[in-house]
Amino acid sequence: MKSKPVVMEHFSTIHTSFIVDFTFTNNLTILMGDSGTGKTATTSFIRECMAINPKILCFNYLDYQKNIKDIISQENGKLIVIDNADILLDDDTRKYISLDDKNQYLIIGRNPKNFFATKENLFELVSTKIGEQTKFTIQNYL
Repeated sequence: MKSKPVVMEHFSTIHTSFIVDFTFTNNLTILMGDSGTGKTATTSFIRECMAINPKILCFNYLDYQKNIKDIISQENGKLIVIDNADILLDDDTRKYISLDDKNQYLIIGRNPKNFFATKENLFELVSTKIGEQTKFTIQNYL
């Protein structure tokens, strides 16, 4: 499933010695990869931007008791970032996200089941050392 990003095509932030520089090519971006590659760290850097950018809404493992589908169904024009998606999202919420054309999603998890995703939606995190900094970007998975 390929559809243009409805909220932002690019996100960038700097946090101490880390740079997050993501270019989005789809409305639904599923970030996959091994443990320890920096996925949760980049999510926390994006979460910090939520305080100053009203277009960003983040969820993580601390939100496990919330009804995420109810919350996101009330939103419009947001980049919704969901870390630990394998734990937080049930099948019904995954289907809702796949069909939502009002918001854009960055999903961090290992299981793309029920997102109606194709290889165009699957990405992995790439880290590059630039002097003293580490730059995180995303690239197509596989």
